[in-house]
Amino acid sequence: MAKNITDRLNQIRTNIPPQVKLVAVSKYTTTQAIRAAYAAGVRDFAESRVQDAKIKQTELADLTDITWHMIGSLQSNKAKQAIAQFDWIHSIDRLSLAEQCDRIIAETHKSPKLLLQVKLADDPSKSGWTKASLLADLPKLEKLQHLKIVGLMTILPLGLNEAQSYEVFCRVGELAELLRSQGWQNVRELSMGMSADYAIAVRAGASMIRVGSQIFSL
Repeated sequence: MAKNITDRLNQIRTNIPPQVKLVAVSKYTTTQAIRAAYAAGVRDFAESRVQDAKIKQTELADLTDITWHMIGSLQSNKAKQAIAQFDWIHSIDRLSLAEQCDRIIAETHKSPKLLLQVKLADDPSKSGWTKASLLADLPKLEKLQHLKIVGLMTILPLGLNEAQSYEVFCRVGELAELLRSQGWQNVRELSMGMSADYAIAVRAGASMIRVGSQIFSL
């Protein structure tokens, strides 16, 4: 298993520039597989459920330099746990959640890096801000002084071809540039691209890719 994981990671690394952060999506795999990826040099791992992550984090507590990413939809009743457990949260997808996180961080002084989840192509199954709704919410987001908002995240709808995928990814980068022009200078990270489309996302300017099955598939 370890050799297979190492080989897959080496293949992915040949396809991405060194400045792009590879986040290994470990939500469907075992701690043994995570250890194999760690041994192959991965330090960033992503989970989508707070309770599942807690079990793995406990079992892997000896690997003290792992950076943990929350990539799943975050329910309000799990926000405090997520803030305590994760170094990054990619899925801040609505103003009410951002406001709740701001209150929790003010109380706990635990402040993960946050990404705003955006939805720039029509997809009823996905959550996130549209461009218009995010721009409308910016004045309220600006008042949340405890949040470390460092970028944007997106998940593409199913069924897009390569050209369509590239276009949507590029629009995420353009939105980040627009936010920076309006004073949000820290919005520089672009978390976009998964196992099936990370190469397209990298061409469009992704700074972080979230890859699971390409690393851990049996």
